[in-house]
Amino acid sequence: MVSTRRAAVLGKPIAHSLSPVIHNAGYAAAGLTGWSYTRIECAAAELSDLVAGLGPEWAGLSVTMPGKEAALAVADAASPVAVAVGAANTLVRRPDGSWYADNTDVAGMVQVLTDAGVVAGAAVTVLGAGGTARAALAAAAQLACPSVTVVARRAAAIDELRPVAGALGVTLTSAGWADAHRHLSAAEVAVSTVPKGVADPLAGAVAWRPGAVFFDALYDPWPTPLAASAVAAGLCVVSGLDLLLAQAVGQFEQFTGVAAPVEAMRAALVAVGLTPGRLS
Repeated sequence: MVSTRRAAVLGKPIAHSLSPVIHNAGYAAAGLTGWSYTRIECAAAELSDLVAGLGPEWAGLSVTMPGKEAALAVADAASPVAVAVGAANTLVRRPDGSWYADNTDVAGMVQVLTDAGVVAGAAVTVLGAGGTARAALAAAAQLACPSVTVVARRAAAIDELRPVAGALGVTLTSAGWADAHRHLSAAEVAVSTVPKGVADPLAGAVAWRPGAVFFDALYDPWPTPLAASAVAAGLCVVSGLDLLLAQAVGQFEQFTGVAAPVEAMRAALVAVGLTPGRLS
């Protein structure tokens, strides 16, 4: 019987990760003595060997960029949503020692958007076509939003999303970056997955739709200029910090098998100067 249980977040770079703050606060609040959560610097090419060398005390791994596709490949089995998205942010050690892959980014995004008031059938526009955009497509599918417009700087990047959309049963419409402001203005739900600064020039160009919801995957600095413009227009706005917490809750419960003490995990972020929660 293993008395010490370990988990970690893997990525490169990883020193900035707030996951240890969230998970360790959860362990303390849930009375899980003997549990610890750390950071491990790990490139995608190194992930397989690292996982293979872990002892029985390891309960789970959170995987961030650039290792999410590698995490799916290294697993012995995977959830349908991780397979459809083609990426996993979660590896769970099963009792027989095998590894199970999941993508709690999707469930986390569903939770964040639902809490913000997103309803079934809403028109969704996604900025960007990378890994977080894949999670956004899956969240749209689970929220019964069957059509998503993806706006990106490269048409080839959108084309790479088409098999994902097909697997999820989502109709994908592509749009060029020059039309981003127009598609954001029409959206009932807008999701920005682009890197820091990329969407800033759109802040003064979007005529936000009344009652729309805006989710920005960034949280530092916060609010972004685009998020600030959405707040000024009266929208409900949520951030990547909300997603960070929501996806960690799902991981915590899969790693430990107990209900996550969500408020204690949220309070840990507040204690380091960050406040999850929607702006409106």
